[in-house]
Amino acid sequence: MTVATFAAATHLHAGKVRDLYALGDGTLLMVASDRISAYDFVLETPIPDKGRVLTELSLWWFERLADLLPHHVVSTELPAGAPMEWAGRAVVVERLDMIGVECVARGYLAGSGVEQYATTGAVCGVGLPPGLVEGSALPRPIFTPTTKAAVGSHDAPMTYADVEHEVGADLAAQLRVITVEVYRRGHEIARDRGIVLADTKIELGRRTDNTLVLADELLTPDSSRFWPADGWSPGSPQPSFDKQFVRDWLTSTESGWDRYSGEPPPPLPAEIVAATRGRYVEAYERVTGRRLA
Repeated sequence: MTVATFAAATHLHAGKVRDLYALGDGTLLMVASDRISAYDFVLETPIPDKGRVLTELSLWWFERLADLLPHHVVSTELPAGAPMEWAGRAVVVERLDMIGVECVARGYLAGSGVEQYATTGAVCGVGLPPGLVEGSALPRPIFTPTTKAAVGSHDAPMTYADVEHEVGADLAAQLRVITVEVYRRGHEIARDRGIVLADTKIELGRRTDNTLVLADELLTPDSSRFWPADGWSPGSPQPSFDKQFVRDWLTSTESGWDRYSGEPPPPLPAEIVAATRGRYVEAYERVTGRRLA
């Protein structure tokens, strides 16, 4: 498929990981960098090949969930004139009206959900049974949305009533159904490959005819928690294939960083970079059954 050239592209936005460019034909070029973020900071140390993993894994998932919902990818062909180093990490996508809610589904108690549950017995207003511990499987997947904060700010938990107030009852109901079903499908496929999909965040946008479309990334180690199934043991933090490994190092005494100080995190040591890259690549290869070229 022929796509617009990059010559007249306009840089629209730099996110924590992705950059967006407007192309001359009304589409967007989305480029996944090797940047990594943690605790609302974009770290100064990149993770080699991370952008390729996020892009190629998202494409793999988009294909497998196409019967559930359309996705935003128009072409994987790099526009003429775009930097060649973007090959494999850039896709041409539709321009959508993005939904202003982070749609999250959880099947296990982890992350910020642990603290919410300990305090209230619920996560995002969804009551859970007593006796759960970190890493516990939930009785059923739940919709636990958050606000969509700007870079440098923190997403805040939302209740379902908050979502209804934000987008209306009809759209809120669609968001919940879609998010939970994406999680269910992803969890089933990942389980068959020896991975526990603990939770995931999806981005949704609307076309001019109000069709909902999957956008941004899908079921990647940046947007999800992936745990090795053979290492799953509720009661403590789980080994992971996602950036939790980086978070754990940053909050260790080894890093010397106080996450509440307001100061940016320190550079990542070479061994942490290599181990993080290995986790991202292993997640991709386990899920897809393909080697990262």
